[in-house]
Amino acid sequence: MNRDLPATDETYMGLALAQARAAMAQGEVPVGAVVVCDGQVVAVGHNCPVSGHDPSAHAEMQALRAAAQALGNYRLPECELYVTLEPCVMCAGAIMHARIKRVVFGASDPKTGACGSVVDLFAEPRLNHHADVVGGVMRDECVGILQTFFSERRAAAKARRLAESSPAAEVAGDPSVPPSETSN
Repeated sequence: MNRDLPATDETYMGLALAQARAAMAQGEVPVGAVVVCDGQVVAVGHNCPVSGHDPSAHAEMQALRAAAQALGNYRLPECELYVTLEPCVMCAGAIMHARIKRVVFGASDPKTGACGSVVDLFAEPRLNHHADVVGGVMRDECVGILQTFFSERRAAAKARRLAESSPAAEVAGDPSVPPSETSN
C-alpha cells in the first residue's frame, strides 16, 4: 500500500477492481471504472464490448454514461474517475467532454494509453479541458488481474489448438470411423 496516496484513492480503486473482476467473470478484458462525486460513488462500469457487441463499451464509457444518467447531466465537473487501466484515446475524449476533474488509473497501457503511455491528451494545450491525472494507484493489483486474464486466455487457446491437432481429434472428425472406435 502506497502511504503517500489518500486512502480514498485506494478505496475507490478497490471498487474499480471489483468491477474488473465482474468483467473477467463474463469473459471480457478485466477493466473496471468508478465515478465518484463529492465523496459518493455515483456510477460504476466494466468492460463489455464483446458481450454488448459495442466497440465503445469500455469500462470508462459505461461508468460515464451511468453517472450522466444518475446526475442528470453529461457534464460531470465535480466528479473523479477511477479506472484500473489507463484510458484509451476514445475514453480520454469522453472524459474531456464530460469535464471530469480528476482521473486516477492503476495500470499503464503501453499500446493505447492516452494519459502519457502513448500520448497524453490531458497535457495537450490546444484542447479545452484538462483533468488532473494520477497513475499507478494499486498498480500491481491492476496489472495482476490483466496478466491472469491474458495468461488464462493464452493457455485455453493453446489447449484448443493441441486438441484440434491431436490424432484423436482427427479420427473423431472422420465420418468413416465409427464413434465407438474414438471413445475410451
